[in-house]
Amino acid sequence: MQTPKTYKLVKHPLRASGVYQKITTTDAGWTHLNFEARLMQKGKTWEGNTGEYEFAFILLSGNYSADTDKGNWKTENGRKNVFEGIAHSLYLPRHTSFKITAESEWLDIAAGWCIAHDDFPARFKRPEEAAIEVRGGDNATRQINSLVEPGFGCSRIIAVEVYTPSGNWSSFPAHKHDERKTDAQGNVIESNLEEIYFYKINKEQGYAIQQVYTSDGSLNELMQVKTNDAVLVPKGYHPVAAAHGYHCYYLNFLAGSDQSLANTPDPDHNWIFGSWKGTDPRIPMVNSSMNN
Repeated sequence: MQTPKTYKLVKHPLRASGVYQKITTTDAGWTHLNFEARLMQKGKTWEGNTGEYEFAFILLSGNYSADTDKGNWKTENGRKNVFEGIAHSLYLPRHTSFKITAESEWLDIAAGWCIAHDDFPARFKRPEEAAIEVRGGDNATRQINSLVEPGFGCSRIIAVEVYTPSGNWSSFPAHKHDERKTDAQGNVIESNLEEIYFYKINKEQGYAIQQVYTSDGSLNELMQVKTNDAVLVPKGYHPVAAAHGYHCYYLNFLAGSDQSLANTPDPDHNWIFGSWKGTDPRIPMVNSSMNN
C-alpha cells in the first residue's frame, strides 16, 4: 500500500455573498471542470461570454432572468431553497454572451463549465422536466434529480442534484470514474471524470461526512462538510454520509472523457447491492410541485 498523499480537497466558502465559491481548473490541478456559486441581491447581474466553454447554470434559490444571444428566459417559480423544490437548469453552448439578472430579493445560483468541442442548442430546463430517480435502499436510500444528464445534448458537462436524508449514506456503495474503460464492443463502462460536490445542509449547524479514497491507499481523506463547502474528487471512490438530524443536499458537476456517468463500484462492497430490504419512505424528499 502506498503512503497517502495529502490533498486539499475541501474548499470552504470565500465570503457570505457575491461570488462565494469558485474553483478553476488551475485551483483544482486538473483539466476540465470549473465551478462558481453566487449569492446576488435583486437587480445584480452576472455577465460574460462562454468563450470556448459550455456552461450549465443551476438555480439554487430565488428567481432570475437570462438574456443571451441564443435566447431569453425567466424563472417565475424558483424554489425558496434547495429543500423546497427542484432546480431550473440553463445550458449555454460555447461562444454565447449572457446576462443573468437577479429578479428576487436574493438569488443563489451555481454554474459549472468546461471546454467544449462541439456546438449544441441552448436549453432551459424547468423543474418538472427533471427526471427523479430513487437510488439505493434501507439507510442508503437517496434521491437523484437529473439536470444536465447523459444524453442531454452537450459536449462534456454533467450536473445532477442529490438528496440524502438524515443519517443515510449516499454515493454508496462507493464508485469511481477515474479511468476510461470500454468493453469488447467499444461501449464505455467507466469514464474518466473530474467531479465537484457542492453542499447545502438543511440546518446551519448541520454537516455531512465525505471520504475520497483509492484502493491502493495513495489517497484516503475523510472530511466534515457544511453548507456551501465544495469537495474536489480528482480520482478514487467517494461516499457520503449525512449526519443524524441533518438532511444533506449536494450538487454534482462532472466533466471529462465522456458525457457519461459510467463508473466502477468498489468491489469490496459489491455484495451490499443485493442486501437491501426496502427504501427509505422519506424519499423522494422534493418534487416540482413544491416550486409552485
